[in-house]
Amino acid sequence: MKNRNKKTKVLFLTTGGTIEKSYDEIDGSLLNRKSLIRKYILTDLRRPYTDIELINVLKIDSLHMTGKHRTTLLKKIEQCQAKKCPMIVLHGTDSMEITASFIAQKIKDLEFPIIFTGAMKPLGFSDSDATQNVTEALIVSKILAPGVYISFHNQVFPATEVRKNREKRTFEFI
Repeated sequence: MKNRNKKTKVLFLTTGGTIEKSYDEIDGSLLNRKSLIRKYILTDLRRPYTDIELINVLKIDSLHMTGKHRTTLLKKIEQCQAKKCPMIVLHGTDSMEITASFIAQKIKDLEFPIIFTGAMKPLGFSDSDATQNVTEALIVSKILAPGVYISFHNQVFPATEVRKNREKRTFEFI
């Protein structure tokens, strides 16, 4: 009989983006300096059935993401497939659908889902959507079929069927 109370592992791959920008009080800038996910979310979530491994891949705004950056992320995801567990990619929203679609087209024979998510406002801001989006991505990572998805604002989208709606500040089906 399968132990349904067994802990499962989920990998978090960070690339930067708004979700992980931090405010510099000296110059007033918002930049991707270091991963904030552990400080603001992972330590606060109760996870008796989930082990998290955090892997920092990139620290850039997704507006500056290039094909070279996407290839770096692809190679890291390919390496991580050997761990045989779901992956959540924290990514900036400005080019998330481009990267997610790129990964979906390049990776074949997935055994677990890869979920992209991010935030419209940085972690640590009182009205940030980061905690909601990360929590939802964590939940769906355990129940979705293998594939590449974007999880955002109570929705899950296949990576090749989504676009950012800048006016509504969310994602939607194409």
